[in-house]
Amino acid sequence: MDTRTRVNQALKQAMKDKAADRLATLRLINAAIKDREIAARADGEESSIGDEEILAILGKMTKQRKESARAYEEGGRLDLAERELGEIAVIEEFLPQQLSDEEAADAVKAAVAETGAESIRDMGKVMAALKAKYTGQMDFGKAGPMVKDQLCSKGDC
Repeated sequence: MDTRTRVNQALKQAMKDKAADRLATLRLINAAIKDREIAARADGEESSIGDEEILAILGKMTKQRKESARAYEEGGRLDLAERELGEIAVIEEFLPQQLSDEEAADAVKAAVAETGAESIRDMGKVMAALKAKYTGQMDFGKAGPMVKDQLCSKGDC
């Protein structure tokens, strides 16, 4: 079952259960997917987007909410931070299992070997390979420095 179908089924269930907070978050997910479809249509691309793009949208939504929750906590607005964390929990239900730090390090090593990367100039190739294979499973903000470290150990930086 694709991600969009899972989101729609969860949306219907949340309506039946009268789970207002969950329903609001699921509607936000649907709105983000539809916004991306509209943007794709405007660019002349195929109107429906695939699971990979939906996972990227969900990953972006999660990252935004983590940043917001941190800002709210620093500002002393724990009620708003708690709401953001609740939304993160709902969004993460639709994301694949995140790789552990060790698994991410192994994935980076494999991607460097697979692409034949030799220097820091090849970082883009390695990141593209990781994104193609691990979208939604890896935090690419953390993966970037790992790739850089891996490539710097091979040559000059």
